[in-house]
Amino acid sequence: MIYTVTFNPAIDYVVHTNGMNWGSVNRSSREEIYFGGKGINVSIVLRELGVTSKTMGFTAGFTGKAIDQGVCAMGIEADFVRLGHGNSRINVKIKADEETEINGQGPDIDADALEKLFGKLDRLSDGDILILAGSIPQSLPSDIYEKILERLSGRDIKTVVDATNDLLINVLKYHPFLIKPNNHELGEIFGVSVNTHEEAAEYAAKLREMGARNVLVSMAEKGAILLDENGKLYECGVCRGLVKNSVGAGDSMLAGFVAGCEKGDFGYALKLGTACGGATTFSEGLAKKELIDELMKQL
Repeated sequence: MIYTVTFNPAIDYVVHTNGMNWGSVNRSSREEIYFGGKGINVSIVLRELGVTSKTMGFTAGFTGKAIDQGVCAMGIEADFVRLGHGNSRINVKIKADEETEINGQGPDIDADALEKLFGKLDRLSDGDILILAGSIPQSLPSDIYEKILERLSGRDIKTVVDATNDLLINVLKYHPFLIKPNNHELGEIFGVSVNTHEEAAEYAAKLREMGARNVLVSMAEKGAILLDENGKLYECGVCRGLVKNSVGAGDSMLAGFVAGCEKGDFGYALKLGTACGGATTFSEGLAKKELIDELMKQL
């Protein structure tokens, strides 16, 4: 079973308007509502690929109830810890001449709620995959990813971490199965600029030396590379299409790669991940199977 964790899920309220006049009433031309958060995004795309997953994290209030119901309505098993206070956040995304986002904070997560999540994680079985993705709410300890991987250490559970800077570096000693920095995040870690596949491979190798088993580096219009646990380098170009959306592209790539790994072929997994990321980039929302299949033919 694949498990995804979203510590601070959200309702994304997307408002399209022909123009914003600040300080006055504005009317939308159309609106969309998505149930979001990086782990949830991964589960949604996995579902599109026919792969079962369970999504975990924390929800609160009437918005949290809507997230629970919305995720389940998409055919994804939800196992969130329900908080007794606050409300899950709403992110307002205004799409006009320019794009503006207002992201909510979300509820405080106390020690008792965190212990309930740990209890759920303790029930994972050998062979399961755990995907940790995204930032950490202020109410959680900054080393929460590290604590989770330490708790699972020594068990046959494949951990996947999509995080930045110290959140990522501090878990490498627990040898995660996969990490997925983009080229800019990779450059920030080492204080360099990463612009080519060769440079990405060089610094991916350093992350492997620090403990990561497999390193997937996404590079936007320059494609992606994978340096696997045996030191083999895989490279993939980029899909062609009209860019409509950047939200969730990295999560979609991660979902495609993890799904592709079920075939035991990293080259295929990299292509599927690239196609999923492209399908989200060329869509209003997250990737759909039909477009994923079309883009796979390009690769």
